Amino acid sequence: MNPAIAAIFNAFLYILIIAIIARALLSWFPISRTNPLVQLVHQITDPLIEPVRRIMPRTGMIDLSPMIVVIVLWLMIMVVNRVSN
Repeated sequence: MNPAIAAIFNAFLYILIIAIIARALLSWFPISRTNPLVQLVHQITDPLIEPVRRIMPRTGMIDLSPMIVVIVLWLMIMVVNRVSN
């Protein structure tokens, strides 16, 4: 794989990971869902988190779906790095 393409793909995956972490952090604060920043983060992360959320049952008040998505994204980064080298 072309190293430049791998770098761009990795950057995209890192941005997704940061957005998922931001979503988790924002859920701890009483911020309105109508806030433009909150809406942007949800628009970016919902396509990734919602399918996992449908499959994974909630564990009490803890939603593990963001953590699972982050793990999958990290695995994708590792695969891209392995293939590009």
